Amino acid sequence: MREKYGPWAVIAGGSEGVGASFAHQLADAGLNLVLIARKAGPLEATASDVRRLGVEVRTLALDLLDPASVPAIVSATSDVEVGLLIFNAGANSYGHDFIDGSLDGHAGVIALNITAQLALTHHFGGLMKSRGRGGIILVGSLAGYLGSARQSVYGAVKAFSRVFAEGLWLELRDHGVDVLELVLGVTRTPAMERAGLNFDIPGLDVGEPDDIAREGLAHLSDGPVWIAGGNADAASKRNGMDRTRLVLGAHEAMTRLLPPR
Repeated sequence: MREKYGPWAVIAGGSEGVGASFAHQLADAGLNLVLIARKAGPLEATASDVRRLGVEVRTLALDLLDPASVPAIVSATSDVEVGLLIFNAGANSYGHDFIDGSLDGHAGVIALNITAQLALTHHFGGLMKSRGRGGIILVGSLAGYLGSARQSVYGAVKAFSRVFAEGLWLELRDHGVDVLELVLGVTRTPAMERAGLNFDIPGLDVGEPDDIAREGLAHLSDGPVWIAGGNADAASKRNGMDRTRLVLGAHEAMTRLLPPR
């Protein structure tokens, strides 16, 4: 892990939930970390826990909706070699019906899930390509497979992220850089708990953050898309696509479209 994706990893949205699980598991593998999140308290708590595993940890308490955040991240990592980027910061930050909500609120969902994601991927992906190694995990959602009320913009940006990951995987696969859109279903995170989600609904498939992070890291080289937590059938039902293609993360189907090397 460290040889290909180290010595440093950047985790946007690394203070709690799946992001914190990524931090602990990467630290166990010996990677140093740059953790980014809005709330300084949970961010420093996770950093303190991870430092006990013997790795170096830098923290950046930043709001990725602030245009100054990306230059701050670039500056704070200019002296280290980042071999892994995990973008786990894409939340539904504005759950409103599109017409009844404000355009500024919807624009914030786009800025977080698309604009900030593209900026960080462009910067760190370029460095990885020049070195000939590295990995990028973009954390997606089943919401990107089917539109739903009060999530019209959020579902759309998650669909964008998945298609973006597919194209980026094609562009970087011959340069030693792995790209994965890690699609999550319902996951037991503090954010979902604060939103009041009932995890005890009969038949609800609930993923645990440690399991999801472990699955994502295990399948980083199996891009461009991996549907975590046993949710491939749910994605297939939502999207009306063949389950086999979804389980393979579109890998085989997209490879067939490429000219011979």
